[in-house]
Amino acid sequence: MPRLRWIMVILCFAATTINYIDRATVSVAAPFIARDLHLGPAVLGVVLSGFFWTYAAMQVPAGLVVDRLGPRLAYAVAVLWWSFFTAVTSVVNSAALLFGCRFALGVGEAGSYPCNTKVAAQWFPTRERGLASGIFDSGSRAGSALSMPLIALLISFTGWRLAFVVTGLVGVVWVVAWLLLYHDPDRHSGVTPGELAALRAAQPAAQAQGADAGVPFRALFRYRTVWGMMIGFFCLNFVFYFYTTWFPTYLVQARNFSLHQLGVLGMLPGLAAVPSAWIGGWTSDRLYRAGWSLTAARKTCLVGGMLLSSVITLSAFTRSDALCLTFFTTAYAGIAFAGANIWSLPADVAPSAAHVASLSGIQNGAANLSGILTATMTGVILKITGGSFIAPLCITGGFCVLGAMTYLFVVGPIAPLPPLVRRTPVAGRALPEPTRA
Repeated sequence: MPRLRWIMVILCFAATTINYIDRATVSVAAPFIARDLHLGPAVLGVVLSGFFWTYAAMQVPAGLVVDRLGPRLAYAVAVLWWSFFTAVTSVVNSAALLFGCRFALGVGEAGSYPCNTKVAAQWFPTRERGLASGIFDSGSRAGSALSMPLIALLISFTGWRLAFVVTGLVGVVWVVAWLLLYHDPDRHSGVTPGELAALRAAQPAAQAQGADAGVPFRALFRYRTVWGMMIGFFCLNFVFYFYTTWFPTYLVQARNFSLHQLGVLGMLPGLAAVPSAWIGGWTSDRLYRAGWSLTAARKTCLVGGMLLSSVITLSAFTRSDALCLTFFTTAYAGIAFAGANIWSLPADVAPSAAHVASLSGIQNGAANLSGILTATMTGVILKITGGSFIAPLCITGGFCVLGAMTYLFVVGPIAPLPPLVRRTPVAGRALPEPTRA
């Protein structure tokens, strides 16, 4: 295998880290933005949800673009776009303008994970794809964790507005590095013909095809496995987006954390989740290499991680801040463990190489609808209950269990999706094509 594959996935890790720092900056700064712009919890919930409308809606178009243009150009444009609107957030003076910046931010960030999965599919064999996915996906946890001390430090010295300028500039630096270092393996001068041949031989035969393998884009929605991927990831992201939208506010308002405590202790769940994502991907790869079927290896990690994350509910019923953080850290590590395997699925089940980014966009688009629900619903419940987080945390734990059951029973075998089979025409009419999972 080309050794360069590790550099490529580390670049994806870095981009994902920047992605989540940019989107989490507003969550860390939310209590201070709300104070300066006079925003109530319901309005703040709507503002926090603005990002997810376009982020979810643009996933499928982004996946199609990445499959057509390739990740090199698509990723560069995406990062430049979201970096610009991150920096522009520093000058907003109303809820409407803040919502507009979040709305635009979602358009650019929608390209990140389709690019990541495309890079992993191109550069890694099946037996290493779980670890590769765990590495780039851990960037989301690293970004969420780093945003706590970084943004808290900037706010304490200069106010919340400068934080958006700094994080926006970091993205521009990454684009320069990406364009200098990244090329697809068949176009990279550092990959020998022998390494390229070995890499292609270690990938599913179906994904070596350049065509759509008899499965047009619209037909992907007729597979039970695809719907299971969408629903299961929706449930996982419901947990994740509570952390990235309301967790800082929870620590400040419900646990009375100071800005210093928020910056130091608030990053613990994110720090624990980074190695957990790597371990989750490595574990499923190790089980697969040990002789387990790919289905058993991936599903064991998916279901186990989702069930572990349900302990987030217990944080609502303890008065101990230390125990509360322990539950949050365990839950966040659980979804990171499962998340590495979620991002392996698009490449694992894609019927051809032309479907990988598209499948990534489909599952991520459905999953990020949960961000709208989490941000808005939590704000409304807080207003109704006078600031109690008990109901939101109980609902979040319930979604963990639902997600585990979805991956166990709805998602079918983890293998390239077969072509849809047409039944024999009757009286000159073709009968509907049955869905195969």
